[in-house]
Amino acid sequence: MNRPMEGVRVLEVAQFTFVPAAGAVLADWGADVIKIEHAERGDGQRGLVRVLGYEAVSEGSSFFPIMEGPNRGKRSVGLALEKPSARRVFEELVRASDVFLTNFLPGSRAKLRIDLEDIRAINPDIIYVRGSGFGARGDEADKGGYDSTTFWARGGSAAGVTPPGADRMTRMPAGAYGDSMGGLTIAGGIAAALYSRAMTGEPSVVDVSLLGVGAWATQFTVNMALMAGGPLPANPPPRYGSLTNPLIGAYRTSDGRWIELSMLQPGRYWPEFCKLAGREELAADERFDSAEKLMANAAEAAEIVAGLIAARPFAEWTEILSRGHGQWSAVQNAWEVGQDASLRANGLIAPVVDADGVDRELVANPVQFDETPATLSRAPQFAEHTDSVLRSLGLTEDELIALKIDGAAT
Repeated sequence: MNRPMEGVRVLEVAQFTFVPAAGAVLADWGADVIKIEHAERGDGQRGLVRVLGYEAVSEGSSFFPIMEGPNRGKRSVGLALEKPSARRVFEELVRASDVFLTNFLPGSRAKLRIDLEDIRAINPDIIYVRGSGFGARGDEADKGGYDSTTFWARGGSAAGVTPPGADRMTRMPAGAYGDSMGGLTIAGGIAAALYSRAMTGEPSVVDVSLLGVGAWATQFTVNMALMAGGPLPANPPPRYGSLTNPLIGAYRTSDGRWIELSMLQPGRYWPEFCKLAGREELAADERFDSAEKLMANAAEAAEIVAGLIAARPFAEWTEILSRGHGQWSAVQNAWEVGQDASLRANGLIAPVVDADGVDRELVANPVQFDETPATLSRAPQFAEHTDSVLRSLGLTEDELIALKIDGAAT
């Protein structure tokens, strides 16, 4: 199997999901990722036992999906970087690494001496990567952010999905939603930086912000607003269909499920849909018998489509629509996504064995090489690899014990 990051060493000093997710992707691609966790507290995300109202852990098990997703495939070293005795070990790890990856804020980076100048003084060839809330420059460079605030709310997604006049803002559809997209973005940036270094011999500084990822995700409407020179007018879609196409949008089935249609050429797909729905005569109806008429009478046609879909259950409609060529999709919940036939056929729901030896599954990152699914390994337990990694640096047993007595290592 082609693992294009084989031989690349990544040193990660980061918490939660945004930046650690990048390390997980690189580990999927073959990189050796060493995660530095505070010797006493570990990654702050390990303490999140409830997320979005759900229990984040399975009682009696070490399997912890909120840590597994952004940390699979790594080695964990417990190191208190604020302790002077930990510095030697840390610097040895920096020297042996190709990439330094962090989401610590500028003040913390300065205090711990892990800023760009500090790291480059140890290893001039290292690629230095910062994930931030608002970017490395400007008045908010030292301000933290989470994906719910910086990516979702400030980046435009929340306003884009919250209907005008709503009494509450629409929330993110999943935990770490923007963080996961941001992590994949960082991984791509690191890959480009490694290629650049190989071609030029010069290491890069890579910056990715949650706000930047959020704006990139909503770029269509942001670009439209920039062209217009001001906020876009409220343009709520009709209840069914679009203003000119009845075969676009979500329709509810008789059992309360949803089907999303996206047949962008209404004149082409209208006769097929009518035939599949058992109403072939509608294609010849004088209101809808040409693309121009169908677009002009889209609202009336959409009400008919809504009635047709509301008359049959979800399973029946998914079978019916699968016989046609028009584009549509079932609206799936999280469990159904995990069982999705195409995801599984492409190895994008991947097996992993947890720390207790139990077979589990995780969503794989969506990038594959040579049509080969990634092979996942579990996330490390807290500080699981401290001894083995420090011994590989040449530390003796006495030196290891001294670091642990000092509280510099776990």
